Amino acid sequence: MSRARVAVLVAAALVLVAVGFAVQGDASVTGRPVAAAVATAITTTSPTPESSPAPVSSAPPSAVKPSSAQPSPVAAPVNPPVAGKITPGVPHNGPATFYASDGGGACSYDPGPDPLTVAMNWSDYENSKACGAYVLVKAANGKSITVRVTNLCPAPCRVGQLDLSREAFAMLADPKAGEIPVTWSLVSPPLQKKISVRYKTGSSQWWCGIQVIDHRNPVARLEVQAGGQWKELKRMEYNYFLSESGAGCGGAVAITDVYGERLVVNALPVKPGAVQPTSLQFAAH
Repeated sequence: MSRARVAVLVAAALVLVAVGFAVQGDASVTGRPVAAAVATAITTTSPTPESSPAPVSSAPPSAVKPSSAQPSPVAAPVNPPVAGKITPGVPHNGPATFYASDGGGACSYDPGPDPLTVAMNWSDYENSKACGAYVLVKAANGKSITVRVTNLCPAPCRVGQLDLSREAFAMLADPKAGEIPVTWSLVSPPLQKKISVRYKTGSSQWWCGIQVIDHRNPVARLEVQAGGQWKELKRMEYNYFLSESGAGCGGAVAITDVYGERLVVNALPVKPGAVQPTSLQFAAH
């Protein structure tokens, strides 16, 4: 064997000895085999294969919320509509008849010079919720007229039926017809008058009934201020709101229409039977 070959063999042996000492030293420090450490390092540092990219959300950043996030509360409308059966924008169909009307009737309004009135069928009258409403009536011949609800047409009046004043019916068709089919719906017409308030005969500080007059839109709710709080009064079929305990009698009154508009009338004295004007009126729609 040549000297050169011997030298190479010696050098290789020295390298193997050095590696052996290094391996023993590492094992004494870490307490685990070097092979295992190397395998772990490879596993944790291996890049994610391109064939398995991390999922990406298609939602905008603002829409991505942690799973623990609670849903935000939804604020209730400030003035939700409180209409009854006669709902804004909803048409009604039925027969139209007529009777001799003086503008008075179940709604407890005073008879007046306006001949364009109507008695509402018992269903849509709805315990006087229809009182004071203006409805646009359309006949099949193309003619139309706006009338105000002042009375009740009891059974056998049919659901949807309008019992018009004689003058109003004559503007749609010949009274000889007796009955015609019509379509009608709630309207919010131009109105020069302002709202008035009336305390029922017999009212006092211990018991009172309150009526709203000359309102553009149907009245849906009436409240009185009593003890620093608002108290809703019960509506009667003769179109008065009653405070049977006297709460709020003579105090401020809040009136809400079917569109949700709420008007507050300053305190008025209890004057039974007197019509007391205000400077307020509901908005047109």
